[in-house]
Formats: sequence, C-alpha cells, structure tokens
Amino acid sequence: MPGILVAGTTSDAGKSLVTTGLCRALRRRGLRVAPFKAQNMSNNSMVCTDGSEIGRAQYLQALAAGVEPGSLHNPVLLKPSSDRRSFVVVRGRPAGELRSGEYATGRTALAAAAFDAYDELAATCDVVVCEGAGSPAEINLREGDYVNMGLARHGRLPVVLVADIDRGGALAAIYGTWGLLDEADRALLSGYLVNKFRGDETVLKPGLAELTRRCGLPSYGVVPWLRDVWIDSEDALSNGRYAPVSPEEPTLSVAAVALPRTSNATDLDALECEPGVAVTVTRDPRVCASADLLVLPGSRATVADLRWLRESGIADVVRDRAAKGRPVLGICGGYQMLCERIDDPVESRAGAVDGLGLLGGTVQFTTDKVLGRPSAVWRGLPVAGYTIHHGRPDADGSFPGGATTGSITGTMWHGIFESDDFRAAWLRQVAETTGSAWRPAADRPRFAAAREAMIDRLADTLETHADVDRMIEVAGESR
Repeated sequence: MPGILVAGTTSDAGKSLVTTGLCRALRRRGLRVAPFKAQNMSNNSMVCTDGSEIGRAQYLQALAAGVEPGSLHNPVLLKPSSDRRSFVVVRGRPAGELRSGEYATGRTALAAAAFDAYDELAATCDVVVCEGAGSPAEINLREGDYVNMGLARHGRLPVVLVADIDRGGALAAIYGTWGLLDEADRALLSGYLVNKFRGDETVLKPGLAELTRRCGLPSYGVVPWLRDVWIDSEDALSNGRYAPVSPEEPTLSVAAVALPRTSNATDLDALECEPGVAVTVTRDPRVCASADLLVLPGSRATVADLRWLRESGIADVVRDRAAKGRPVLGICGGYQMLCERIDDPVESRAGAVDGLGLLGGTVQFTTDKVLGRPSAVWRGLPVAGYTIHHGRPDADGSFPGGATTGSITGTMWHGIFESDDFRAAWLRQVAETTGSAWRPAADRPRFAAAREAMIDRLADTLETHADVDRMIEVAGESR
C-alpha cells in the first residue's frame, strides 16, 4: 500500500508540520489518507472518542486527514516521568514503564505492536503519511528501530528528509544523515525539504544544487517560516502562536508556569486564540504575581513539580494571590498541587505529601488511569474536555471537573477552553475580578475554526513551495 515517511534531520525540524500539511493536501485530492507515528515520546496527549490515548500531534494530523483519530495512528506512546523513566502506552492503553537502560533492548514487543498497527491502517487507506521521530541518523539506536528507517524498511516507504534551516547547518544535516545511513537505508531516501526559511531563496539555491550533486537526492522545495501556523508540540509549553496583542487594546494577562515536567501544555492554545489575551510562559515569580491570571498546567510528575514550585518561590506567589483574591487556575497536576494532601504510591512513589492547601480534599493516586471525554454545563454554557490522570482529587463539582474556592480554581479536565462560549465567559469573570478592562470580543474566533484555517494555510503553503505532486508519485511507487 502506498505510503511515505517524513523524517527529520533533528528533533523539531518540522516533521509534524509537514505531515499535517501533506495529510490535508492529499485529502483535498480525494485520497483516503491517514497519518501514522509508530512511536511518540510526548507528554502532550489526547483521548480519542474510543477512549484510547495518543499523541496530540497525531490527533491533529488525523483531523487534517479527515479521519476519526484512534490508536492506529500512534500505537506506541512514551510519556516521560523523569530523565530515566517513561510510562508506556500501547494501542491507547497503559502498558507498564520503560527505563532508559532498557530502551535499546526492550523494544521488540513495541515494534511488533507498531508494525501490526501500520499494516492494519495501510489496508484501509490510499496513502499513509508516516512521521518519524528524532533523526534517522541516530545509528546508535538503529538496531531495533521501528519508527524511522526500521519502519521504512517494513513498509518499503520512501523517506523525505526535513531540515530546519532556521537553526543553521541544514545542508550539513541533510548530507550527514545521508552519509551515516547504511546502503540499504540510504536507498530509501527519496529527497529532502528545507523548512523554516527566511529571506531570499535565490541565495540558497547554489547550496541546494551542490547538495544534490553530492548525494543525489533531489530537493522537494523550500518551505518559508510560518509564524502563525502552530502544531501541537510534543513536549514543551510554547506561546506566541497568534498575532501579538495590540498595545492599544485592553489586555488580559495570563502567566503559565513552565513546570519542569509539564504535561498537556496545549491547554494554553485556546487561551491564546482569544483576542486581547496575552499568555506568557514563565518561571519568574514576579511575572506570576503581576498577571491577571496564573495558570499551573498539567504535570507528569506532580509531586516533583510541587517540590520545584516551592523551591522556585512560585508556591509563595500562589498563596499570596489566594490571600489577595487574585485568580489562580490549576489544570490536572496543577489542580492536584492546590489540594490539601497528595497520596501518591504510583507516579512518584512518594507516599503522602502536603499540597498547597488552597483547595480542599486529598488526591489519591491509583494504578488505573482515568481516560475519558467528559462534558458538563457551567452557568448554562456547555463545556467539554478530556481526562488523562492517575490522581483522583476530592472534587466538589463547583467547577467542571474540579472545584472553586474564592479566587482559586482547579479542574482535572484538559481542553476545556476549546469550548468557546465557556472560555469567553470564564475569562470575563477573571477580568472583572482583577479590574481588567478586557472583555471578550463579539467577533472572537471559534477555536475549532481557527485550527481548521491553520491546517488549510499549512497545506496551501506546501502546495505553493513544495513539490507535493512528486511526493505523491514517490509514495505511489512504494507499492
């Protein structure tokens, strides 16, 4: 079955972006297309309608392809809980943990699950657009690899190398990748794509011509830097995806704490979509103190991040805000930190520890993971989200998925701010509490529509600056 693998010369080269754009471009041509990532290492995940958990980027790619997201699109998900340990999700369900010393040898069963999922998915599609992970030139991990050249070998997939020229060294990275691969893997390389380019492309062309002469790989194009096109990131909090807030308009300032083990940071995306809402990702206690709203995002290591919160001085800021009636929102792990007590024999294995005590109840961690797509009504407005957690707080339901005490709010639901009317109403309440002049705009964008427009713009850019037709031809030649 035809397919193609989008591999990067480095992490964050733009593999997810190119895969998403290709999925939408192929869908426009009437092809049955689906995304696939054999293994994703990410703490930003999503719960599908069938209750399975997959990487957030693959969820977005499935939407771009016009298919219902599911575990076939990301059969193996590794969720790091420390520098040396990751929780494993296979076909959307918890499957134990993997330690760093076991990574090179413990992948046989994971590879089998990934290849089975690819074969099952490929049987239902015209084209499968696969995304690699990291770099295919990580030759120390080549034995047992099933997400880069191992997957390409399994599916006889042509490979497109994506290089991030904004970082510098893109031509060397392409040439070095070609040079490090063995002959059998090198034979699967079909071409390269330069990504995140700024400036005059004619200056770059002689370098591309020489690169092609030396390694024989054709260029599929040069994709420009796209500031307002965002792809759900795999790991970190990020902001600034939308147009900057105008200094002439009333502003609602939001400070999001950059926890060391942030999880599901994509909750901020919908806040940034709201006109006049300025989101800053920070570890500066002064910024946390001055913002209209302080957000404690999700965490994959709640107890460890709570300890860091205290050591950084931000815990004192949170208590001070509570005393002054200034809003604080905790989401999932951030909510758990706000509770009176945390009993965790599972995630951190720390046992019972004191929380910040600003919201009532005890958080009890259990081995069973809660995966769901809950919904509710808040002051007459519908709100929906998704849940991914082991810790269960004693929530009184005074807020969707959580509780409110004074100016302190917690929820176990991710994605609640994608509910447009709820988001606008709750942020209006925050503004009124803090005395901000900001109010929701009558013509504010709908989040789902803004995301669709972003995907379309990405596909349009690939159609203009990359040889999509040739990539489709190459994919078809993989039969």
